[in-house]
Amino acid sequence: MHPIHYISSLSLKLQDIKQILEGGHRLALSQEATARIQHCRAYLDRKMQNRQEPIYGVTTGFGSLCNVSVEASELSQLQKNLMMSHACGMGQEVPFAIVKLMLFLKIQSLSYGYSGVQLATVARLIDFYNQDIYPIVYEQGSLGASGDLAPLAHLCLPLIGMGEASVDGQRMSGAALLALKGWEPIKLQSKEGLALLNGTQFMGAYGIWNLLQAQRLSQQADWIAALSLDAYDGRKEPFMQGVHQVRPHRGQSQTAQALREYLAGSQLINQKKEHVQDPYSFRCIPQVHGASKDCIAYVTQVFETEMNSATDNPTVLPNEDLVVSAGNFHGQPLALALDFLSIGLAELGSISERRTYQLISGKRGLPSFLVAHPGLHSGFMIPQYTAASIVSQNKQLCMPASVDTIDSSQGQEDHVSMGANAATKCCRIVQNVAKILAIEWLNAAQALEFRRPLRSSDILEDRVARFRQTVPFVAEDVVMYPLMQAAVTFLQDAD
Repeated sequence: MHPIHYISSLSLKLQDIKQILEGGHRLALSQEATARIQHCRAYLDRKMQNRQEPIYGVTTGFGSLCNVSVEASELSQLQKNLMMSHACGMGQEVPFAIVKLMLFLKIQSLSYGYSGVQLATVARLIDFYNQDIYPIVYEQGSLGASGDLAPLAHLCLPLIGMGEASVDGQRMSGAALLALKGWEPIKLQSKEGLALLNGTQFMGAYGIWNLLQAQRLSQQADWIAALSLDAYDGRKEPFMQGVHQVRPHRGQSQTAQALREYLAGSQLINQKKEHVQDPYSFRCIPQVHGASKDCIAYVTQVFETEMNSATDNPTVLPNEDLVVSAGNFHGQPLALALDFLSIGLAELGSISERRTYQLISGKRGLPSFLVAHPGLHSGFMIPQYTAASIVSQNKQLCMPASVDTIDSSQGQEDHVSMGANAATKCCRIVQNVAKILAIEWLNAAQALEFRRPLRSSDILEDRVARFRQTVPFVAEDVVMYPLMQAAVTFLQDAD
C-alpha cells in the first residue's frame, strides 16, 4: 500500500516534496481542497450567467486578442483551441521525474480554489500522477511569462485525448491513453484551458528538482573537500569555530562545523605542518561553500512560496466577487532565483576543480599527477582537464537568462522572465557539478593512498573503503573514463 498525501491548504516545504516523492505517496484531495475547487467553479458559472462585461480569457481571446469577445456557445471550443494552438514545444523531452513534479505542482496550484477549474479536471491530473502517466513535454518554448504556456499545453493535452504520453514505458497518443484507461476526454469549461496553461509549473518543477540536487551536492562538496584537504596535508586552523564567530554568515559557519566533524580524529589533519598556510581553494572552503549554502537557502524560500501559490490568470476571487486579470503567471521571482542558484552551484564546481588541480601538481610530497612514476605514466593529468572543461561550460551557462526579454503577442506581453531557460540551464549546471565533484573525489581518494600509513577520519576512511569496492587505486595508466563514471555513480548513491 502506498501512503497518501492529501492536497490541502497547509504550507508545503521542500522537504515535504522530497518525502512525498521518495515515499511513493499517492495524491488525494482533502475535503477542504475539494470544497474550494467546487466553490470557485460554481461562482464562475454564476458569474458567467450574469456577466455584463467581458472577462479576459473566459469570454475573450488571449494575449493581444483580449478585446475579441467569444459567444457563449463557443467558450468550450475556445479553451480547447487554446490547448491545441499553444502546444509548440521543441527540443529535448523533459525527464519523467520533472514531469511528475509538474503534475504535482499544477494539482497543488489548482487546489487553492482561485482558478475556476472543474473538480473532474483536477481529479484526472491526480490520476495521471498516481498511475505514473507521463505526458510528453519538451524543454523549449516557454518565455516564463503568461506562465509556461507551451510545456503546460503538452502536459495537459492528454486530458482531452490529444498530445502524447508514456504509460508503463510505452509511448502512445492521448486518444490511445484514454481508450486504454476507459476514460472520456475532459470537456473543458470556460477558463479551464487558461487555468491549465497559465502558471509556473515547468520552471517550478525544474527549480525544485535543481534544489533537491543542490542540497545533496552542497553536502557532498563538504566531505569531498575534507578528504582533499587531508590528502593535501592541509591545515585545520581555518575551520576553527572562533574564526567564524567573528564573521557569522550562516552558511560559512555551517561549512566550517561540517569540516570539523568530517575531520574529527584524523591523524593527517593533526600532524605537524611544515607550511604556514594553504591555497584559497582549501583555506576558504567555509567562505565559498558557505556562500553557496546561503544561496540555496534563499532560493528554497522563493520556491516554497511559489509552490504554495496560485499562478494562473485571471485570478478568481469568489469571496470578493472578483475575476481579476493580473500577472501571477510572471516567472520573474523564479528566474532571478534560478540564475542565482546557477551561480552558487557553479562556484562549488569551480573551487572543486582548483582543489583537484592542487592535488595533481606535485606539491606537499604528493607525486606529479598522483602516480608513482610520472612520465611513463600520465596518471590523473587529464581528468583535471575534463573538470576544467566542464567548469568553463558552467561559466558560459551562468549568463543570466533573466536579464533578457523579447516581447510577444503583438506587444501585449512586452516583458517576459525567461525563467524556463534559467531553469533548464540550471539543470545542466547541476549535472555538471556532480561530475566535477566526482573527479575531485576520485583524485582525493587516490592522493590519500600516498599518505599511508597515516589515516584520515573514520567517517572519511569508511567512504573511501566503500569507493574502493568499485574503483581501485591506480598504480599505472588505465583507461580513465570508466573510473570517472563510477565516481559519479558512487556519489549519486552516497548518503
